[in-house]
Amino acid sequence: MPEIVFDSCVLSNFALAKAIPVLERLYSRSAFVTDFVAAEIMRGIQRGHAGLEGIKAALRDGRIRETVLETDAEKDLFEKFSVSLGLGEASSIAVAKNRGWTFACDDKLARQEAASIGVRLTGTIGILVKATKIKHLTIKEADEVLAVMIEKGFYSPVEFLRSI
Repeated sequence: MPEIVFDSCVLSNFALAKAIPVLERLYSRSAFVTDFVAAEIMRGIQRGHAGLEGIKAALRDGRIRETVLETDAEKDLFEKFSVSLGLGEASSIAVAKNRGWTFACDDKLARQEAASIGVRLTGTIGILVKATKIKHLTIKEADEVLAVMIEKGFYSPVEFLRSI
């Protein structure tokens, strides 16, 4: 299964909806975050966002794995994108581009920057649609997860997945 690197927003959406198991089923052994994204998540937990604890547990258990910038090419690209993006997004784009991974992100600017250099993209909605297509969730279940995400603050371009 192709590897995927998540930004903190997409992970947070799934954690707040208690839907981390959806990611684990879809991306078993191929789900990653950079150390910058892991730090953002830990900072969120320290600031009282207890709903993110599911991410911390998945990282601790290895269900989602942490990676670091390894090559000069990754570090150079990170440097370039960290001027206009957050460190988590910049590091994730650098990893995705240089390793041929997919980048899971909902942020418009980060998606534009990633697309401009040919990085494959998905986001919260794309992941939920994928889960329904491969029968990990029914449309009804995916719509219920989406409703919780919206209730918790996710700005979704759609209210129901069945409308896609």
